[in-house]
Amino acid sequence: MTKVRWGIVWMCFLGTSINYLDRANLSIAMPKIVDDFGISHTLEGLILGAFFWTYALFQLPAGHFIDRLGARIMYTFAVIWWSVFTALTAVASGFVSLFGYRLGLGIGESAAYPANAKVVSQWFPRKERALATSIYDSGARFGSAAALPLVAFVVASLGWRWSFVLTGAIGVLWAIGWYAWYRDPRRHRGPSAEELTYIEEGGARGAGEGEETAESRMRWRDLFRYRTVWGMMLGFFCLNFVIYFFITWFPTYLHDARGFTILKTGFYGVIPAIVAIFGGWLGGWFSDRLYRRTGDLNKARKVCLVGGMLFSSVIALAVVVPTAATALVLLSISYASLTFAAASVWSLPADVAPTQGQVASIGGIQNFASNLAGVGSPFFVGALYDATGSFVVPLVVIGGFALVGALAYAVIVRRVEPLPLLTRHGNVARAA
Repeated sequence: MTKVRWGIVWMCFLGTSINYLDRANLSIAMPKIVDDFGISHTLEGLILGAFFWTYALFQLPAGHFIDRLGARIMYTFAVIWWSVFTALTAVASGFVSLFGYRLGLGIGESAAYPANAKVVSQWFPRKERALATSIYDSGARFGSAAALPLVAFVVASLGWRWSFVLTGAIGVLWAIGWYAWYRDPRRHRGPSAEELTYIEEGGARGAGEGEETAESRMRWRDLFRYRTVWGMMLGFFCLNFVIYFFITWFPTYLHDARGFTILKTGFYGVIPAIVAIFGGWLGGWFSDRLYRRTGDLNKARKVCLVGGMLFSSVIALAVVVPTAATALVLLSISYASLTFAAASVWSLPADVAPTQGQVASIGGIQNFASNLAGVGSPFFVGALYDATGSFVVPLVVIGGFALVGALAYAVIVRRVEPLPLLTRHGNVARAA
């Protein structure tokens, strides 16, 4: 049996890595940009946050169009779009142009995760779905970690403008390769008949579901009528509320609260991200193994979701332990627990979608909610830090959000199973 599906998901891993490489390069190049343009810290904060405005908002239409047009077309279009805006940053002349290019970047990057979810839903049986999800999701940590040395080297060697040109070019090359190689399973020349049978009989979305009919088609806005979808939105919001601490305030915490120098922060600060990569892979493997052993998809997903969110709350203890080493261990456990849960978070759209035509749409909806935390979490932590003069209260509150997320997945999401199809008249219909 061929294993083309694993090549597909590693291609998604590369796409996700480029996604995070392109969004991280501005923060690395920002000191040089500030020197060139004389931008204040207030304007600097607005530029860094501009990405999340459009990234969160455009999750909603991105998921819808991926379901309608397919991952091959939309992923290619999205990567070329965000790569162009990455490269355009090289010709920025001040605050207004930088702000505009970051807004454009967020529009393009919004399609990446819903497209990844759609691809995995079509190419992987249920018993491999979480592991496949953990692979492409780990691209976020890999891209963020790789951005620091790569972009710093280019900025130091060629200047900050070239860092955007080169990272933009990498994205265009990936998009060309994706469009040339990727097809849905039945249209791809690579997989053998045995692999196709294995994928389809294992419960991949799209296999045997047939085309949508006028009776089975449902409106996009009707997805908000499901309690499960709202539970997924709240749970993912809480997960990202915690995870954005590591993306935004974590280096400042090490420097201000634990007395790390800039050099020590750069060296030790990557430890939680590296541990989180393995935490995500473990979460995907464990969820799939539990499903194979029990045949209970609800149990396989909820154990990882609820357990991961509960363990991530140890971030609240990091501020009360006496040594920096112990705090770093607790923070690493917290970050890894979040990625442990994330493998099941991104498996949920394929697990619960009424038909294959709503997988990316549900993925976009939950990611829209989760990235509202990208706007709120950094501001919230900064405001509490200013008000109290320490990270104690901010991290205790963040730990509380982790517990709320665990409660959302345990209670509001009743069962992880395909939702009943809602017709345009509001009646429950049987899925094809």
